[in-house]
Amino acid sequence: MAFVVTDNCIKCKFTDCVDVCPVDCFHEGPEFLVIDPDECIDCTLCEPECPANAIFAEDEVPDDQKMFIDLNAQLSKDWPVITEVKPPLADADEWNGKLNKYNLISQTK
Repeated sequence: MAFVVTDNCIKCKFTDCVDVCPVDCFHEGPEFLVIDPDECIDCTLCEPECPANAIFAEDEVPDDQKMFIDLNAQLSKDWPVITEVKPPLADADEWNGKLNKYNLISQTK
C-alpha cells in the first residue's frame, strides 16, 4: 500500500512532504505533486507534514478522491522526481482548501 496525493495539493504544491521522504518517491508536475506507488515504502512520514492535508494512505483515500490513486501512479511515470523543498505556488494559500480542483491539472492522461 502506498500513500496518495489528492485534490487539495493542486494549485498549492507545498513541498514539506518531500523533505521527509526517505526514498524520493515524490514527482513534480506544474500544479501539484504525486507519489510513485512503486517507490513509496509506506513510512507515514509525509502525511503529517502536508500543510494542505492532501496526502492519504491508499486505503484511506476519501471516496470522492479515489481517481487520484491511479493518477498518482500514471503521472509519477512522466513527471520528474523532486528531492528538495521548493517554495509553494505563489497563490497557494488562496487555493488551499478549495474543492474540486481536478480539472485544473494540465497534464492528465
